[in-house]
Amino acid sequence: MNDRLPHEKGFHISWDQIHRDSRALAWRLDKHGPLPGGEWKSVVAITRGGMVPACIIARELNVRIVDTISVKSYDHQAQADAVVLKAPDAAMMGDGEGVLIIDDLVDSGKTLEVVRRLYPKAHFATVYAKPKGRPMVDTFITEVSQDTWIFFPWDMALQYVEPYRGV
Repeated sequence: MNDRLPHEKGFHISWDQIHRDSRALAWRLDKHGPLPGGEWKSVVAITRGGMVPACIIARELNVRIVDTISVKSYDHQAQADAVVLKAPDAAMMGDGEGVLIIDDLVDSGKTLEVVRRLYPKAHFATVYAKPKGRPMVDTFITEVSQDTWIFFPWDMALQYVEPYRGV
């Protein structure tokens, strides 16, 4: 019998790994924007998880206009209805054409669904994707199973963790 909580099937991401994977995402997006030369107009990070990858991607693609959209869809580890708390600059966004919207992970797709309704022509990219949310993403780097909980470095402290199958 498996009495583990769903988040105990963990995928731990180090700072080095998120940096490498974010750069890989930037390389995949390079010269694929809708502007002349395949450029992107701006990068918008979905806060908070998308901020680190968005900074790395904006740097790699030499995009100087960076903004955020704040969407809350989790209470601790439980999913809730997605709500926009802060929108990016409306004049810059328009319908999203030329805008690269970045998040760390797409899980159920609820957050991206809300943002996609607001900016239907934006390009949505995440570093990691779970199967339920994959249809909401245009570009991603790594797929993980739906029952895997991703532990990002900004959520972690250095401490001992028991092996998956116990000791």
